[in-house]
Amino acid sequence: MIFRRLAQHLREQNWTAIAIEFVLLIVGVFLGIQVANWNQSLADERLGRAYAQRLTADLERDLATRRELVAYYAAVLESVERTDALLADPQSDPKMLVVDAYRASEINYRARSRATWEEVVASGNAGLLPREMAAAAADYFAIDTARDTLGTLSESAYRHRVRRIIPLGVQKALRAECSDVRDSAQQIRGFMPDCSLAIDPSVVSAVAAALRADPGVREDLRYQYSDVYSAHVNIRGDATAIEQALATLDATPSLSESTP
Repeated sequence: MIFRRLAQHLREQNWTAIAIEFVLLIVGVFLGIQVANWNQSLADERLGRAYAQRLTADLERDLATRRELVAYYAAVLESVERTDALLADPQSDPKMLVVDAYRASEINYRARSRATWEEVVASGNAGLLPREMAAAAADYFAIDTARDTLGTLSESAYRHRVRRIIPLGVQKALRAECSDVRDSAQQIRGFMPDCSLAIDPSVVSAVAAALRADPGVREDLRYQYSDVYSAHVNIRGDATAIEQALATLDATPSLSESTP
C-alpha cells in the first residue's frame, strides 16, 4: 500500500509526502529487523537455557559416577598396597593375600552422558551456553578418561598374571563373595564390605603360596600401582572438571530457571 501512495505522490510531485513516506518505509524496515532480531535473541536464549539445563542434568549424573569410580579405584589402590605388604611377609594371612591380590586387579567403567553435548557441538550452538561452562564441558568431553583407564588396566600384566595363577573355582568364589557390588542394572557400585570366601583353607593356602612363589607377581604389582594411581588421579580430575562446569551455573542464575 505504501508503494501505491509513493507512486501517487510522485505523479503529483508531492515531495513532502514522498519524504514522509520514505522515512516511514525506512523506519518500518528497521523496526521489522529489530523485532526479528529480538525474537531470534529470545529463541536463542530459550534454546541456550534448555541446553544448559539438559547438560547440567547430564553432568550431575556423570559427577556421581565419576565420584563412584574415584572411590572404587581408591579401594583398588589400597588392595595393591596391601598385597605388596602381604607378599613381603611370609607369615601373612593366606586368605587376605588371595583376596587383596584379586581385588588389586579389578577394573570398573561407567559411560559418560554425552548426548546433549554432542547435539550442542553438532548444531554449532556451543556459543549459547555460558562461556566458562562450554569451556569446562569441552575439556571434560575431549578425553574419555574412564574408557582409557579401562583399556589400560584390563590389559595390565599384573591382572593377566594373577588371574592365570588363581584357579577358576577360587575366582568364582571371590567373584561371588568378595568382589564387586552391582545394582539392578549390573553397574558396579563398589566392593562387598564383607568377604567370607568359604573355600577349603588348604586350597586358599596353596593359592597364596603360588602367588608368593612367582616373582613376576610382585614385579608386575609395582607397575600396577602406577597404573591404578594414575587412574584414580585422572578420574578425580574429571570430577573436578565437571564441578567447574556446574559451578558456572551458580554464577548465572537465569540459566537455572525453568524454561518458559
